This record gives sequence, C-alpha cells and structure tokens, in this order.
Amino acid sequence: MSHAQYGTSYGTPSPAPAPEPGEHFPRQSTGPEPADAPRPVGGRAQARRAARRRKSGPERPDSLRRLLPQALVVAFLAGGTSAFVANDKAVQLTVDGKARTLHTFADDVGELLADEDVDFGTHDIVAPTANTALASGDEIAVRYGRPVKLTLDGERREVWTTARTVDGALRQLGVRAEGAYLSASRSKRIDRGGLDLDVRTERTVTVMADGRERTVRTNAATVREAVEESGVSLHGQDTTSVAPGSFPRDGQTITVMRISGRKEVREEPIPFDVRRVQDPTQFSGTEVVERPGHQGTRRVTYALRTVNGVKQKPRRVKSEVVREPQTRIVKVGTKQPPDSVAGADGLNWGGLAQCESGGRPNAVDGSGTYGGLYQFDTQTWQSLGGQGRPQDAPAQEQTYRAKKLYVQRGASPWPHCGARL
Repeated sequence: MSHAQYGTSYGTPSPAPAPEPGEHFPRQSTGPEPADAPRPVGGRAQARRAARRRKSGPERPDSLRRLLPQALVVAFLAGGTSAFVANDKAVQLTVDGKARTLHTFADDVGELLADEDVDFGTHDIVAPTANTALASGDEIAVRYGRPVKLTLDGERREVWTTARTVDGALRQLGVRAEGAYLSASRSKRIDRGGLDLDVRTERTVTVMADGRERTVRTNAATVREAVEESGVSLHGQDTTSVAPGSFPRDGQTITVMRISGRKEVREEPIPFDVRRVQDPTQFSGTEVVERPGHQGTRRVTYALRTVNGVKQKPRRVKSEVVREPQTRIVKVGTKQPPDSVAGADGLNWGGLAQCESGGRPNAVDGSGTYGGLYQFDTQTWQSLGGQGRPQDAPAQEQTYRAKKLYVQRGASPWPHCGARL
C-alpha cells in the first residue's frame, strides 16, 4: 500500500477513485471466491481478512443503507485501512551480505523468505530461525554455506563456511594463519561454488647434518624444502631419514645422510650339477666319469655405498650368465664281481697290497702313472677289462684284476713286492 493510502486512513476521507474495469480494492470482495482462487497479495493476514468478509451476516435493510450510505463506506474503508496498517511490517532482510528494507504481511521468518523466493539448505544460516514470528523493525539475515576443500598441513578434507572471504573462513574454521602459507590471499572472495585452499602453518623442525644441529621455523611443503631453508643442501645421492617428499611435522627431527657410491662388477662361479647313471657293465662299487663337469660364470654388478662415512653392505643390482655350467655324468656299476680266479686264489694279496700302496685303494704314486692297491698303470688296467682308472675302482675289483694279471704274467709286474705273494 502506498503512503497516499496511509494518509486517507488517518485524515479526512476523500472520495475513492473510480475503479478500472475488472479492478477491486485490496479489501473489497465481489462475492465468495472459489476454492482454487489464487492467494491474495499480502500473505496470511490478508487471506484471513478475506475469510472474515465471506463469513459476514445477511445484508442490512434497504432503508438503513439509504440512510447511511456514505458513513458506512467511510467506516468500512477506515477500519480496513487500520487493519492493513497493523499487519504490514517494515523489516530489513540481508541475504549473503546484501541488505534491503521491505514491507511484508508475513507472520514469520520462513513465510517472508518463501514470499521473497529465498531458498536455504542445511549448510546455510538463517537468523533468527525460520519459525520466529515477525515484528516491524526486525532484521533477518541469510548466510549461504560455501564448500571449501581445505588442505591443512598436508591433510585434505572438505568443510563448509558461511564466510565470504578467505580471511573470514579461516577465522570461522579456527585455523591459525599467522606466519602460514596460503594458496589464496586473505581478501579473496569465496563464491557459492566454493574454493580449494592450501594452508601450511608455521612449524619447528630440527635438521641434523654434517655433525651440526639446526632448528628452523618453516611452513615448507616438503622435508626437502625444510632442509634447504635450514641452509643445508642435498647433492648427488644424499637423502634424509624421512622421505624427502613427505610433509614436515612440528617438532620433527630430520637427519641428512651424505651418500657416496659406485658400482663394481664381479665374475662369480656357477657350480655344476652331478648326474649319476647306473651301468650294468661295470662292477658294483665302480664309478666312472663319463663326462667331466665344468663350472659356469656369472657377471654380477654391485652397488657400493658409504653413508656418512660408513660402508654399507653391497647391494646386487644386476646379474647375467656369461657361461652356462656343464653337468658331470658319472656311470655307477651295478655288476657283481667274481670272487676268485683259478690259479691265483690262496695267495697273500693283502701282503702285496700293503707293500705296493700301504693298503690304500685310492693310492697314486708320485709320478701319477700308477694307482690303486696294486699300482696298476691305466693301460694295463683297461687291458684286464677295467674302466677308467684303477684307483677309482673298488678294492674287490682291483684284487680281481690283479689275480687275472698274475695268471697271465706271474709276479713279474711287481718286481719289488711280488715276493710277498
């Protein structure tokens, strides 16, 4: 309602202007309204007044209306205007920092916000609350929530704030920002879409390097940065006791490790395998090497490191086979040897063996030519049916071969010890 209308309520009534075709005064009605009629402008108060008009009693007699037509109209308009003024409230509404003064017929804060198309959610603040009754002169504030993806000292989380600037958000969230690193200026505005904010507060760290201790105040993002701020440089393979890329914590002690290193290549033997094959043509207990084994060779690269002057255990970093090993193949006899040779049994073979080799089946003379209990040379041994070398054959087979030699040649093969027979 305009101020001109207020004036007609409190001063001398003036004739009402003629309505435009189809126009009605705010507090007049042409008859009962249908149930689905739109809500009158002015909120719940005007709706209640319209309902009272519909409940009014039967019309006055025509004579009374003829007597007091002008007085009745004046009284009606004056009373309606007084009720209208009584329910109209002047309030101040501030939405996200923007204030305006308005007149409303709303009964409470929630109705006012609905009339003004002001939506709010769980992260928004409405003060006073939505169900608070309204009175003229009230101040209503709506502050919208804003999501902030906050990384505080390396820990990331999402929080909500109704502050409109970074500085206000920090105060609202209780973040100590003195001396801190901020990824955005404190005066930066936060729109309703939110903001990514990285905050690194000032911390105390101690750096141990080159026999000295250094304590610094820092808001560095990594251990490496904190070390460099202490005046210590990392070179080459140097590192720290905690990962250089990790976040430095308040009160943390960081040790710098000076590392020097080199690589060393070594050739290492690869042992060969031994494969044994049964041979029924050889006497039991006889083993003959059919193919000798050979070691292989492996080339290995080691990293040698010295940390703060102390040598570390070599670390293998690379290995390659230069030569494959060759398996040794050994034939193992399974044939049972005969116990006697006609014409040679009953002789003192133990005495002959003791004289020739000291009774040792694997004995070899100083020249390497003769071997075994009876000191056969390899050619004679193999001519008697033996395999390999005599010193590799079992004692029983050696005695058997010696008996066969005696039958062929007598004691002459043993010129010095043959008399023992």
